[in-house]
Amino acid sequence: MDLTLIVVLVIVLALFFDFTNGFHDTANAMATPIATGAMKPKVAVGLAAILNLVGAFLSTAVALTISGGIIKEGSEGVLITPELIFAGLIGAIVWNMATWLFGLPSSSSHALFGGLIGAAIVGAWSLEPVDWIVLLDKVIIPALLAPVIAGLVAYTATKLAYAITRRYDSRPDGRDGFRYGQIFSSSLVALAHGTNDAQKTMGIITLTLIAAGIQTDTGVIEPWVIITCGLAIALGTYMGGWRIIKTLGTGLTDVKPAQGFAAETSTATTILASTNLGFALSTTQVASGSVIGSGLGRRGSTVRWATAGRIGIGWVLTLPSAAIVGGIAAAITKLGTVGIVIDTVVGVIVILGIFWQSRRNGAVTANNVTSEVAASGEAVKIKRNPKPIKKVSL
Repeated sequence: MDLTLIVVLVIVLALFFDFTNGFHDTANAMATPIATGAMKPKVAVGLAAILNLVGAFLSTAVALTISGGIIKEGSEGVLITPELIFAGLIGAIVWNMATWLFGLPSSSSHALFGGLIGAAIVGAWSLEPVDWIVLLDKVIIPALLAPVIAGLVAYTATKLAYAITRRYDSRPDGRDGFRYGQIFSSSLVALAHGTNDAQKTMGIITLTLIAAGIQTDTGVIEPWVIITCGLAIALGTYMGGWRIIKTLGTGLTDVKPAQGFAAETSTATTILASTNLGFALSTTQVASGSVIGSGLGRRGSTVRWATAGRIGIGWVLTLPSAAIVGGIAAAITKLGTVGIVIDTVVGVIVILGIFWQSRRNGAVTANNVTSEVAASGEAVKIKRNPKPIKKVSL
């Protein structure tokens, strides 16, 4: 296949992945404020889209980690070609779409890494192309530590919030003010998401340009790449990703505004700190860790560990599952132009099939996003405060 054509195809596919990343991860910032009534659903996703776009322009550290870190090139690794990147993106997109169908808050980041790793291994028929040290240092360790750190911060912040606003003698505690604070904290999460997740697609496109010989400087992200990736993730965010918002948000309907504020602030802080360090972590895992931490921080709350465990299993399966799909797609590309066509046709059929199945199961929109409680969204369920007991004078 003509080099220019395959490069264009890879860029289009990468931007589509960026789009799926946007609607897949909208829930991380906006599920809780929608659930507590801090913002209307469409207003929330619109604000998140704008801030995702702004965030895409604030840093390129994560993009450079992806474009020149995880996959080794040359004699010690594999010759990275646009065909291999194409196969890796198919693995990531198929997993994103499948988890979206089931409303499962999985990691788009790990799906992307998994797809690329599977394609690289099949491309070289060896484990050598993967820089396991970089993968461990920049992806796996942050994936293990970030949710725990975010959870501890959220736990502490929740305890502090309730201590400051403790109710005395049945007087109003002023905690409703946290509902307004959620507008700020959820906006910060959306901004942080743009600084981290939009860059992953920037890294993939840059890697493609380098592999095709169009770009030689591995330390630069072209301005047009930043702009297009920012627009793609913003558009995906605006589409809402209502299935995953429904999964997370309706299961958190009893979460109090103070908890939501604490969880969102913790999530944003963790993501922004990791972005500065170039860690391509999963915003989904960080957000979930924050929510569980805030649930533990409020007296009377119950964490449903069985459900949290099922979500955790989904996280563990993401990278290897996307790697398997990416590897299969890479094997097919070895057929040449015919393989690329087969991958494209099969990929389109799978995506359309998933979309058709989602409509068959009942569309989830902004109008019914808070109608039911999904099992995987009940990681934290908060009991309502008991009514204050009136004092009886003797």
